[in-house]
Amino acid sequence: MHAPEPIAAPTPPAKTTAPASATPTTAGADPEAPATAPHRPSPRPFRPSRRALLRLGALLAVLAAAMASLLLWDPSAVLAAASGPWRIPIALAAYGFGSMAFLPRPAMNAGMGLLFGSLWGVPLAVAGSAIGAAAAFVLGRSLGREALRPLVRGRVLTEIDRRLSEQGFRSVLLIRLFPGAPFQAGNFACAFSGVKFWPYLLATVIGVVPTTTAYVVAGASAGSPTSPAFLISAGVIAAMCAFSAFSLWRARPRRSA
Repeated sequence: MHAPEPIAAPTPPAKTTAPASATPTTAGADPEAPATAPHRPSPRPFRPSRRALLRLGALLAVLAAAMASLLLWDPSAVLAAASGPWRIPIALAAYGFGSMAFLPRPAMNAGMGLLFGSLWGVPLAVAGSAIGAAAAFVLGRSLGREALRPLVRGRVLTEIDRRLSEQGFRSVLLIRLFPGAPFQAGNFACAFSGVKFWPYLLATVIGVVPTTTAYVVAGASAGSPTSPAFLISAGVIAAMCAFSAFSLWRARPRRSA
């Protein structure tokens, strides 16, 4: 009689290990869901400091006082009353102050021609323009730039600021040569940008010569409106006005069809 063979114990099934994930997942999360970037708070908008706002307020107060002072005195009357060796310094001071008070340059240029003639009126008007431009630049750069500089946003304003900062002389010269560009607005726009002072001033002196000459000659020859000098200067002024109007018309925003 044969002895019974021993029964072999069952072997446990082999354990399979899942491949390690590249990134740990939390309990209950879908391992196949795409990973999301961590949330970052949006940067807070830059606000000018209290000191910068106080300086900007001082600039606005100075400009308002300059404009309000014109109610108390007449620059043309001061120029007409000036005589002797103080006549030219008074004329330059009145022109520069009038520029800060936003008096129209064509009227001041014509007044210079009426009082001093074409020979002296042109250089005096150019010098007065330089004085007014320099004063506006210094005031705008020292009092208003810190508060208004962070507000330069958008593609157009950023591009203008970049051109004034990188190509200061050329950009300012083009602004001054364009007849339709407001002189006072250009002064403060350059002051708030990154353009340097001396390229700005040199480009201003050169750029204002054509328009200044036309208005000074027109003022000097206003007594004889049929003279060649007056007719030529009036024709140049009319051509500059037409060119400015045409340029503004070409630069208008166009609606897409």
